[in-house]
Amino acid sequence: MTLSLYYPSYPLNGFVESMFFYEGYDPGHDIDKFLPDGNTEIIFELNDNPQHIYEPDTLREIQSCRNSWVSGIRTNPICIPSGKNSRMIVVTFKKGRAYPFYKIPLRTLTDQVVDASLIFGKPIVELRERLLQAKNPEAMFALIESFLIEAASDKLNPSPAAGCVEYAVARIRQAPHSLAMEELNREIGFSQKHFIQLFKDHVGLTPKGYQRILRFQKAILEIEKQPAPFWDVVVHHCGYYDQAHFIGEFKHYSGLTPQEYMQQKSDLVNYIPVK
Repeated sequence: MTLSLYYPSYPLNGFVESMFFYEGYDPGHDIDKFLPDGNTEIIFELNDNPQHIYEPDTLREIQSCRNSWVSGIRTNPICIPSGKNSRMIVVTFKKGRAYPFYKIPLRTLTDQVVDASLIFGKPIVELRERLLQAKNPEAMFALIESFLIEAASDKLNPSPAAGCVEYAVARIRQAPHSLAMEELNREIGFSQKHFIQLFKDHVGLTPKGYQRILRFQKAILEIEKQPAPFWDVVVHHCGYYDQAHFIGEFKHYSGLTPQEYMQQKSDLVNYIPVK
């Protein structure tokens, strides 16, 4: 297997978490359930094979993705190929920081996987052609950096509204288990209705919905730390009212109880082999 991980330089390092290229990956299964993680991504498949999205219960193919596509923030798990037989680049944006690169509100991409050419037009089709000709992953990453800088234009310098959203995202990330939305609204200073709309346009969800996903992710990381979690400790550390609340939220975002997740999870956080 070939795996190359890249962290962009300034100015993209404030907006892009990472890019990674892989090929020759054989996990021993075909389909993963991928859990909501609060991220937004652009994916390039550099083979000609289509990649499919599957209905979670029946694993019936419900969508075919080719060449390049964008994946919006998710509120439900999604069943996707495991990466076998792929030659792929994934661009992962920092949480809440994808907005400069899109010409549409991020709320329109929530729980959606969309052909990237519908969002970025001909330039991303041409970018993929150049990626196919690139000699190595480093050259591919440089091409993507140039594309993203051009796509963002002057939006890499945040407006006051964008700055407020960025502040709110940072506050939620710091304390998804304890931050009160009323406190956040007071700090921001906008009306609640206006702030919620801004947040949905820039991030894809309401602040409360986003907080719920990050609290779920905090629970996932708590579980990953220990082979036999003490559930009362997880509930307390992650700010759930009680075990019933915790189990209900966990099932909402994963389709599994915490115990079922422990039995089925893989070594990759947020990926659960299903077939």
